[in-house]
Amino acid sequence: MRFKLLRCLALAAALAAQPALAWSAGTPPLHAVKTIAGACLAVDTPQGHADFPLYVSADWTVPQPRVKRAVIVMHGRLRNADVYYASLERARAAAGVDPATTLLIAPQFLATVDTGAFGSPPDLLRWRGDAWMGGEPAEGAVPVSSYAVLDTIVERLSDRHLFPALKSVVFAGHSGGGQFVQRYAEASRAGDALRAAGIDVRYLVANPSSYAYFDALRPDASGAPAPFDASQCPRFNDWKYGMQARPAFMQDRTPEQIESDYVKRHIVYLIGGNDTDPQQSALDKSCEAEAQGPQRMARAQGFFRYLQGRHPEGLNQAMYVVPGVGHDGARMLTSTCALATMFDVGSCAN
Repeated sequence: MRFKLLRCLALAAALAAQPALAWSAGTPPLHAVKTIAGACLAVDTPQGHADFPLYVSADWTVPQPRVKRAVIVMHGRLRNADVYYASLERARAAAGVDPATTLLIAPQFLATVDTGAFGSPPDLLRWRGDAWMGGEPAEGAVPVSSYAVLDTIVERLSDRHLFPALKSVVFAGHSGGGQFVQRYAEASRAGDALRAAGIDVRYLVANPSSYAYFDALRPDASGAPAPFDASQCPRFNDWKYGMQARPAFMQDRTPEQIESDYVKRHIVYLIGGNDTDPQQSALDKSCEAEAQGPQRMARAQGFFRYLQGRHPEGLNQAMYVVPGVGHDGARMLTSTCALATMFDVGSCAN
């Protein structure tokens, strides 16, 4: 592992000296990240071996008997894991928890434009554009789903030799990271193994542009679930907006089975009270996303109303508004409700 750590640090230094490059197929274009995380996780698949960069707050290759909680934060479309890791560090400090008992992890899903900006090792995982956000397989070094990569992190955390005192794992994401976490909660069953071992698992979904629905209903003008006119957007129900054309990672279950598992998850949806601009620059304005509402607040309310209507018996999920905050990852992740969800400090309230 020491060799992997040094190699990733060398990558970060090399990339920092490179100019940003645009990815021609992106809209808006993608630019190379400013830095690559210094640590690497080995990902071994039937197709071969690969390395995956991430930030981690302690050496998790040796036993960490004091760690009771792990918080995994997902970056957004910019793949700026360093920024989100710093926000998570500030959130931990604001919560007043002991750093020795709380492990912080920030995965970094690189795009081909990142590794193409400099001479990177061929075994470093990278995705075409934003494909990682929907669980698609990597373009190199091996065709592994981004969800499977996160499962590998979960597998490391479930190792009782390394983490004998672990009691809680939290997945958190804002914007594009929120989209990833919401879909990952649908796609993966790795959290079920943690729960079976007595570990609490939570998902914090903050300000995503869209959600993955379980059938062809979408919010009408009043926000109520209603049949959607597919002539307005023929692919409105394709993944990552619906259950059609799901990635291979999810093909072993029906939409009904996926929904049945999903509604049992402990999920907190956070939406900034001022994240209501239908022209906000990072908002998904595709017709598939517009079918869910004109802006993030409407889309969050529509999706949660949809879930409540389908499951009147109750959900292990809740939605909260963070007043006075727009599309701001740092403020969302350090909000009172985020701290309560991630660190059990304080409480959520609307």
